[in-house]
Amino acid sequence: MGDSLSAGYRLRASESWVALLEKRLATEHLPHRVVNASISGETSSGGLNRLPGALHKHQPEIVIIELGANDGLRGLPLSLMRKNLQGMITTAQQNDADVLLVGMRLPPNYGPRYTQGFAQMFTELARQYKTGLVPFLLKGVATQASLMQSDGLHPTAAAQTRILDTVWPHLQPLLRH
Repeated sequence: MGDSLSAGYRLRASESWVALLEKRLATEHLPHRVVNASISGETSSGGLNRLPGALHKHQPEIVIIELGANDGLRGLPLSLMRKNLQGMITTAQQNDADVLLVGMRLPPNYGPRYTQGFAQMFTELARQYKTGLVPFLLKGVATQASLMQSDGLHPTAAAQTRILDTVWPHLQPLLRH
């Protein structure tokens, strides 16, 4: 469950980190199937609304939640975003799915109080609900202009392997259950 960063904005479907994840699982001979329920522009509220149907339809063992960037870019109150993410985490857990929460960071122009609170929220939620956590999806990517599309927000195809390499060590423990 994600936004454009997982939907593969302006990329071929086979180039996104999520598509690369499916290939890596096959290479590692792991039996998991990947369902990419990511939508460009998605918010935590939209994800919360869509999650029950996706859980019912796919009955996943693991739910990766990569949402919040659009909420932050819109200046959504952190308390509302937290409530939405809490709802997604508890709904997934109540449906016997392990959760991997994927953290994001915001540009500094939103002010230190908001950006620090935004980033800390992912760590706090992961600790509170005992989920896996990727601290920052775009680690080693967001600060390199050559790995970002011209909008400065979305990673290029060349960055997708790096993104998967950031996610993989945090996902692996959940794959071994």
